[in-house]
Formats: sequence, C-alpha cells, structure tokens
Amino acid sequence: MKKLIWLLVWTGNALISYAQIQAPAGHWQAQWIMPPGRDPDVYGVYHFRKSFELAEIPAQFIVHVSADQRYRLFLNGKPLGLGPARSDPQHWMYDTYDLAPHLYKGKNTLAAQVWNMGEHAPYAQMTVQTGFIVQGHSENEKIVNTNNSWKAFINKAYQPEINDIQKLRTYIVVGAGDRVDASKYPWGWEQTNFTDNPWPQAVKPWFNAKTRGFGTDGNWMLVPRSIPMMEESLLRMHSIRRASQNIKWNEGFLQGKAPLTVPKNQKATLLIDQSHLTNAYPQLTVSKGRGASIKMSYAEGMMDADRQKGHRDSIEGRSVMGFDDVFIADGGPHRMFRPLWFRTYRYLQLDIETKGEALILEDLYGMFTGYPFEARGSFVSDHALFGKIWDIGWRTARLCAGETYFDCPYYEQLQYTGDTRIQALISLYVSGDDRLMRKAINEYNQSRIYEGLSQSRYPCNDMQIIPPFSLYWISMIYDYWMHRSDDAWVKSLLNGARDVLDWHEQRLGPDHMNGDLEWWNFVDWTWPSGTPPGREGSSSILSLQYVYTLQQAEKLFRNFGRNAEADHYLSLAKKIAGSTYSRCWDASRGLMADHPEKKSFSQHANIWALLTDAIPSEDRQKVFKTLLADTSINQATFYFKFYLFELLKKMEAGDLFPELLKPWEEMIGYGLTTFAEKPEPVRSDCHAWSASPNYQFLSIVAGINPSAPGFSEVQISPYLGNQLEVAGEIPHPKGPLKVNYRVSGQKLNARLDLPPGLGGKFIWKGIIYPLRPGMNSFQLDR
Repeated sequence: MKKLIWLLVWTGNALISYAQIQAPAGHWQAQWIMPPGRDPDVYGVYHFRKSFELAEIPAQFIVHVSADQRYRLFLNGKPLGLGPARSDPQHWMYDTYDLAPHLYKGKNTLAAQVWNMGEHAPYAQMTVQTGFIVQGHSENEKIVNTNNSWKAFINKAYQPEINDIQKLRTYIVVGAGDRVDASKYPWGWEQTNFTDNPWPQAVKPWFNAKTRGFGTDGNWMLVPRSIPMMEESLLRMHSIRRASQNIKWNEGFLQGKAPLTVPKNQKATLLIDQSHLTNAYPQLTVSKGRGASIKMSYAEGMMDADRQKGHRDSIEGRSVMGFDDVFIADGGPHRMFRPLWFRTYRYLQLDIETKGEALILEDLYGMFTGYPFEARGSFVSDHALFGKIWDIGWRTARLCAGETYFDCPYYEQLQYTGDTRIQALISLYVSGDDRLMRKAINEYNQSRIYEGLSQSRYPCNDMQIIPPFSLYWISMIYDYWMHRSDDAWVKSLLNGARDVLDWHEQRLGPDHMNGDLEWWNFVDWTWPSGTPPGREGSSSILSLQYVYTLQQAEKLFRNFGRNAEADHYLSLAKKIAGSTYSRCWDASRGLMADHPEKKSFSQHANIWALLTDAIPSEDRQKVFKTLLADTSINQATFYFKFYLFELLKKMEAGDLFPELLKPWEEMIGYGLTTFAEKPEPVRSDCHAWSASPNYQFLSIVAGINPSAPGFSEVQISPYLGNQLEVAGEIPHPKGPLKVNYRVSGQKLNARLDLPPGLGGKFIWKGIIYPLRPGMNSFQLDR
C-alpha cells in the first residue's frame, strides 16, 4: 500500500498549499547526523548547514525532514517550517517540503536549528537522542541528503532557564525557558554568505535511518506527518500598562515605529498587555546595550501577594509570577530574540538591566501559532451573552490545539483523553477538520500498556494511567464513527477498545460494580484529588461510566459484525446498571448515591444514571429535576458539565441550557478572555474542556446531531428557550449545513439548508418532519 504524506510548499514565511505524494519507504540513503563530541542525550542547541550548487532552478525539489527533539528549517536565510509534529519514537514523524520556490541558480544553503532539551524537556516531548535528517525524495534531490558533508555547530549561547514546579509553586511541565547570551551566538548562521569553514563535519550515530516497519533495531521509526503545519501569523502587542519612569516610550513602539531606549546602568520594567490570552513566539529586536539583560516573563494574569489572580484586567498591587526567558545583549545591531518554543501570555513583562551602554529596543511583537483551524461553523443568537461565550470558547479551543490537543497551553500542553474528547467534537462542529482528532485517537491506541489500558495523556515521557480516560478513548472512537465515514480505520481500532473493556470487566466485583481499581481514577475536580468515593470498589460513578461506554461499544461492535461481543457488552451493561441501581438507589433522597454506603451524593452519579437508563423510566424526570435543584449534592465543575449538557438532549430539556451557563458568565465577569480549568481560585486560565458550550450551542440550541453513523443522516431538534432568533452552521462532510430560526408571535419560522445527499428529520414539540437535501422551510406553532 502506498503511504501518502503532506507536501509543504512555502512562499515567504507562509504555507500556501499542500498536495499528496508517495513517501519513500524502507532504508533511507540519508543519515541521521549530530554534532561531534557531544553527549546525544543532554541539553543542547545545534546548527547544521549544507551549501550546494544548482545549474538551473528545478520545477520541484522535494525533501523529507525530521529531527529529535525539534528543528526549525531555513533555506537561503528564509524560515520554512518547524517540526516534527510530536508523537512517539515508534511513530516519529517527518515533514515533506518542496524547496523549489526558494532555490537560486548557483549557490544555495539549507540550514537547520535543532534542539534537545535533555532533562528539561516538556513532558509532552518524547525522544531517542539528538539527531537531524534530510532525505532527498529522488536522485535529483540527494545532493542535500544528510551525511558528513553537512557542517555542525554547538551553540553555547543557550542555557536552560528553569521554570519548574518549585519555582512556580504549581504543576508546570512545559520544559525550560531559554537563556541566550548574544555574545556567543553565531549571528547570520542561516544565511548563504555565512562562513562555516571553522565548523566541523557532522557525524552519524551507529544506526541507519528507516521508515517504520524496516530495520533490525528501534530508535526512530519514521512515519509521514498526518497533520498540516502550524499557523504562524503576526500579532502586534496591544498596550503598555506600566513602565519605569526612566523609559521614554509611546504607543508607536508596539507598532514597530518608535524604538525605545533604556539608558546605561539602569534597571527598568515594561509591562505589556496583549488584551487577551494568546500563544505566540514573541520576537524582540534590540541594538547596542552590550551586556544588558532582558528578562521576559509571561503570565495569564497578574497576581497579588497571596498569588491570586483576581480580575484579569487588574494590575494595581499585582505582579507577574510566571514563565521566564532571558536574553543578554552583545552590543550588536538588530539582534532578534525568539524563543525555541511558543509562549502563552496575556501579560508580558520585560525586566531590563543595562551596563555601560544604552540599550535600544527596536521592536517587539508576537507570531501567533496554533493548529490551523478555520471557523467554518458559526452560531448567532439574539442573546448577547451567547456571542461572547462563543468567541471566548473558540479562542480557548484554538489555544489548546497545536501538534496535539492540549489540556492547557501554559502549564502542561498535554493531550488528556477526557479533555480531548470534548475538544474533538468542537473541532468537528466549528472547523470540520478531523485530522487532529484522528491523530489523537491513533496516539491513544499507540499508548496502550500491556494490560490493555491506554495512557491518560499521550504523547508523554511520564506515563500516567486514568482508567476512566481509557473509556473516553472508546467514546472518541464512537464519536468519530458517528460523525465521519471511515469504516476500515474505525474497524482497526476495535481490538484495542476490546482490551480496554476487558480490563474493566476483569476488575468487577462480585456485586457487578467496579472492584478495587489501580491507578488514578479521576472523574472531576469536585473532589480534592479528582477521585470520587469507591476507588476500592462499588463506585456508582465509575461503574456507570463503564455502562455508558459498553452501550456505545455494543453499537460499534454490532455495526462491524462482531455480534457475540456486542451481545456480551449489552448484557454486561444491563447487569452493572441493575446492580448499581439496587445497591446505590436512595429512595428517601430520590437520587443515586455515589456508593452503597449512601453517605455521598453527586450530580455525576445521577448524570451517568440517566444517560445510561439505569434509573426506571417513571423516576427519571424527578431525578433530573432533583440533580439540578439540590445544591447540597456534589456539583459538576466546568469539565463534567459537558455530560450534564449532553443529558439535556436525552431528557429533551435543552431549553434549560441558557440558565446553566451562569459559570461562563461569571468567568467573563472576572475578565477572563479564555475559559478556565475550574472555578476560582484557579491555576489554568485556559482549559479546552471548558469550551464545551461551542459544541453544545450547535448540538443543543441549533439542535444539529447525527442520527446515523458517518453523519449519513441528520436529526435537527432545536431548543431555543427565550431566544427569538438563532442561526447556526456546521461544516458537514457533504457540505455546509445551515439552520435559521425566527420566532414571531406564536409562530416558529425555520429554514434548514442541507447539503446534497443528506436527509434526516426535524423534530419540534415531539412531532417529526422529514428533511431532504436542499432547503426545507417550516412555519410551526411555537
């Protein structure tokens, strides 16, 4: 079978197109290379160069590039791209470029900056050892194959700036910052006219380069990149909120029009407010100021003396406590500092100390970066709050998506399954791009340990297991199956899903509830450790999530003809649900308890009980009303409210959705420009699981949901509440699917535009109306 890869074609600094071509397979002629005399496992930043001559400019010049841990590629001084996309050594990705648009007749120079963070690497960064490789696609391009004709340089200007748990007093695992001494930096190293004669030849490790499935040893098993390159776009800073009196400045500095000077032998501080949280590569250009140090500190919000953020717009009596980079000027002209990896910030503070020469700050701006999602879906309502939530939610989702999904961009950048399931649904409904979702599902499959469970966050160099998150991986497979049509790929995942289900089944107790469960059984931050009562056995929450997943698995396995397993899962789900009800139902409270001891009650247990039909039909409405009204029971936080919102659909109670958005209104009231991990006080200001309303605006309020696998049929069941006008659009695989609702008096005017080849049903007030491709119009009683 031919493998297909992304071909990246660049003009200037921007990706303009991609195509698909056959990737090379087997052993590559190119060699992995590294600098000589360097421990391949330790922290280091390196440069590689190769100059070559061309008699003519070819129509195309295709190369395949990878590195460990990261690279930034240049051709004739122009930056082309960064990679490889994060994964694991058994699926180490390479990128494919067409260099032809930037080649010259005569001399050309291909160059790369490569870095290995060593012991300071982010948890999300897996590694083998330092290495870099370029493989020409054919005989025409083999002139640039990496071997000992390449030059290598160890850049001693770089040292790690430690930003760890001890320093920030919280869980932060995104790696070290950069401390760069400009006096040791080889300025102009990427340019064609740079003299690299003193540089030594690169050396190769003992093993050969090969694609996955070849060779006698491990190391990097190369596979083609499965996602597009990350977006990079100019993002100017918004405003200067605070500055030392010894700095003369005006707003033109932030527009690149008015350089700012810090006198010699001075200390100065400049606080910049981006006005909203972002992910970007800050780029600072300075001149003169030999020996001056510039510490760049990044923060989601300013903190008071008790390390609390408060209103995010407030700076009075507050300071920046966060992630740092440091740049030491060498006195040269137009020195630009850009960190190796992006930074997350709303506030950026520069703490400057000059020596015997004034320092000129010429320019400072960001290059926004993230997965290149485009908002092709939309939601518009006459409810003003909803528009704010939509915009902030989409920003949150975007900042939590890069080469993987992130739980949060500032602190972890890890792809957790519980978060990712929600993020993937947002991606499908707002952008229609399913490639990052597919990559995540594959990576969880790749992460599975021998007992069968998937790891809770992956790729990750620190293994963590959350058994409920393995169940969410199956839910992600189910979601993909319902929204996209790729039966062969979904079928290939079923054995892994079976192994996860088997692990949980093997740990059932004699009462057909969960027995003693290993690892971390996180459910929600409602509990201090995130774990509800019953880890050691008989948790209604953990047992009923297993039922929820078994019910999804039954549909999946039956669809693919694995009927015996489907029958077993259905039978098992009924046994567990029945046992959980008989042991945990509290008739006096009219609720499902968290545990047979009936000392603890939560929304979580009752949400799962209603989603799985574990409660008899005659009691469901009463339980539903109680779980919403009884504030004495443990409440779902932002994360688990996703499942509460999903329950609204099942209970045909979507009109309650607006009143459940009060926590999101409160976050906006705190000045947040993204949605937080949990209620105040909070660590992370940007957590994608809290962007779930963006999905549910379209799936609950606009009412758009698949009613058959592959989204081959649609069910539209809107819940407008007190809204008079609502419009929504999702990028369906067959084309745009648009809905428009307008309430006039006691009438609902609905226009539903379906793409070609898509039919379904419209449900209003319990009455079903058939839908056909094209425009469907209804005027119905409200």
